Amino acid sequence: MTTNRSGIGELLLRERVISLAQLKSAQDQAQKSGKDLAYTLAKLGYTSENEMTRFLAEQYRVRVVNLEEHAFDPETLKLIARDQCEKHRLIPMSRAGSTLVVAMANPGDLRAIDDVKFLTGFNVEPVVALEGAIVAAIERYYGVKTQNQYADVMASFDENDVSLAESPMSAAQPGEVSDDPAAKEGEEAPIVRLVNALLVNAIKKRASDIHVEPYERVVRIRYRVDGMLLQEMELPKKLLNAVISRIKIMSNLDIAERRVPQDGRIKIKLSRDREMDYRVSILPVIWGEKAVLRLLDKSNLQLDMAKLGFDPKPLEDFQWAIHQPWGMVLVTGPTGSGKTTTLYSALSEMNTPGHNISTAEDPVEYNLQGINQVQIREDVGLSFAAALRSFLRQDPDVIMVGEIRDFETAEIAIKAALTGHSVLSTLHTNDAPATVSRLLNMGIEPFLITASLNLILAQRLARRICAECKAPHTVEPETLRDIGFSEEQIAGAKLMKGAGCKNCNGSGYRGRVALYEVMRFNDAIRELILQGVSTAELKAGAIRAGMVTLRMAGIQKVLEGATTTEEVLRVTMAD
Repeated sequence: MTTNRSGIGELLLRERVISLAQLKSAQDQAQKSGKDLAYTLAKLGYTSENEMTRFLAEQYRVRVVNLEEHAFDPETLKLIARDQCEKHRLIPMSRAGSTLVVAMANPGDLRAIDDVKFLTGFNVEPVVALEGAIVAAIERYYGVKTQNQYADVMASFDENDVSLAESPMSAAQPGEVSDDPAAKEGEEAPIVRLVNALLVNAIKKRASDIHVEPYERVVRIRYRVDGMLLQEMELPKKLLNAVISRIKIMSNLDIAERRVPQDGRIKIKLSRDREMDYRVSILPVIWGEKAVLRLLDKSNLQLDMAKLGFDPKPLEDFQWAIHQPWGMVLVTGPTGSGKTTTLYSALSEMNTPGHNISTAEDPVEYNLQGINQVQIREDVGLSFAAALRSFLRQDPDVIMVGEIRDFETAEIAIKAALTGHSVLSTLHTNDAPATVSRLLNMGIEPFLITASLNLILAQRLARRICAECKAPHTVEPETLRDIGFSEEQIAGAKLMKGAGCKNCNGSGYRGRVALYEVMRFNDAIRELILQGVSTAELKAGAIRAGMVTLRMAGIQKVLEGATTTEEVLRVTMAD
């Protein structure tokens, strides 16, 4: 089989995929640009990338792989340097014994295969993948080149975009002078500009968190976008202390203290009359101090329940529960699943002049007008339980407890719900029925649970398909059955998937959609709890009563074209 650049063209010509004129035009263009012929043919539109990939798989008798569905092993990625991956348009996927599976845009490129063999010492098993998917995977898993990305970030940063505003949440007193050399470095102009650029760039990329992570030789910067951590850049290790010190200065933390964790808050003013809060956490690790900054953008806080993603029946049940004169509503899910947004939306709907609303939060994420918000401070004895006791002496109508972590907090919250107050809180459980088991394990009696709870809501956030590159997608019926689709749903399914574009950074996803599981307490549910049934039996009873599980809600969003089967599998468990 011919494997040089013109060989691919001859094969395509022989199979009548392209014309002779198109081949000559592409060859001329490839020679001028120095690009591969297959790449040039796709870019000129003479053949699509999908068609080229299928053709190459058939000609070279290799399988086609979907890189978005593959979990890359960091140790395998280290076998081939980024520059080699970019040069040959390939990425290592997995290793078995002495064989390395490599995804390639052109599996017939013997020069590339020989280079990989020489560099790694492994036998190479080529598979074929879309070139765009390989490029996106390289960006995602290798990260972008430090100097280029640093230059890009700094070039797009305008110092007039941002100014530091005084944060009312800072516990430390500003204005203290330190002899620490890192403190002086932290106030030098280049470091100030770099940290400001990182903060502003995170806003532009719609990030929810910024991670500054020290390692032996480099400092890795990652952004969490749509729930996924993506590497943004790497900085020289010598900049670590100056960057961390600048972050501490901005959040009024102790610059000299590097042995214990610290928490603070940064508020910046953007030139377009917009403020942004960052919740800062500093943690000592073996190579220095790690910083994680959570972006809290009040302007993007969605407080309209109808726009959160609720389906009509779950929304009706949730609104019924929060408008009851007394009782408890629990919102459950892992960190980053949107629990706080759901609670704030409920509080916003209940926030009227006729209600006295108090919240105990750790930390207070957003400041809401008309609501009395208390910041938990365990160091001075202000715990959730202590705050709850004080609330009961403040003539409350609605109480929100940021999280029920122990028996004492759970007991006081339930007593408050039983004595004429509406109580909202969160728990970390896998689904709504499991929340009952969690409360029982804490030591709460079954009769107290059935008497106080009105509703339990479990939720997850799945990535939303990018609207710019959304396209029809086919999934095997057997796979859909395994996920939980019914035969009727399979027959009428018109599934979508993002191909990857500039708008979504090649991921195929932009934004997120919420999945909700709402278990409304009725006599049948209460009877099952009093009988002491298992979580599985309680879940089956709730489904009989009309509860839509997280997996069912995910399947519905797939059928609506909002997300993909891969995302539903990632964020939900099988029923």
